[in-house]
Amino acid sequence: LGVDLVFAPAVEEMYPEEVTRTYDFGGLDRVMEGQYRPGHFNGVAVVVHKLFEIITPDKAYFGEKDYQQLAIIRKLAEIENLKVKVIGSPIVRETDGLAMSSRNSRLSKEERAIAPVIYKTLKKATSLRGTKTVEEVRRFVHEEINNTEKMELEYFEIADSKTLTPIDSWEASDKPRGFVAAYLGNVRLIDNMAFN
Repeated sequence: LGVDLVFAPAVEEMYPEEVTRTYDFGGLDRVMEGQYRPGHFNGVAVVVHKLFEIITPDKAYFGEKDYQQLAIIRKLAEIENLKVKVIGSPIVRETDGLAMSSRNSRLSKEERAIAPVIYKTLKKATSLRGTKTVEEVRRFVHEEINNTEKMELEYFEIADSKTLTPIDSWEASDKPRGFVAAYLGNVRLIDNMAFN
């Protein structure tokens, strides 16, 4: 692959003893993804902290598609006083707007044609900020996704970009962001978009 070095340790090398560490992320891990995947972010933090300890990077880049994970890693660096700068990388999208993901390859041809509805709905939702309330925008997204054949919304939330706390009014956050998770057939897709 043209690389100079591959780091591929065995599980026994990385975790010689049972992992018992739990983190307090101040609620970042209990909303949205955390609600549907309890314990997931603690596991992510354990793995990433171990990696940071071994590699001691100056900078670490995490994609904004998994925005909640990015927020968790930033909080981890703060909790552990790590000297790494955690940088968010913008979502990379297909030409039709679908957020790139390895999961996309699991979509049938018909499902792949439907999938950009998520992006289009988020785009439309952000344009409604000036004329609709937060609750009206939430309802709009729920209806758009659930009225799309083969698609079922798991959640849509408008939250503050930093705290991930859901908001009830646009005045409640300087940087609101919309977060969505939906099933298309058996494939779970996630996306998010700034409401600035």
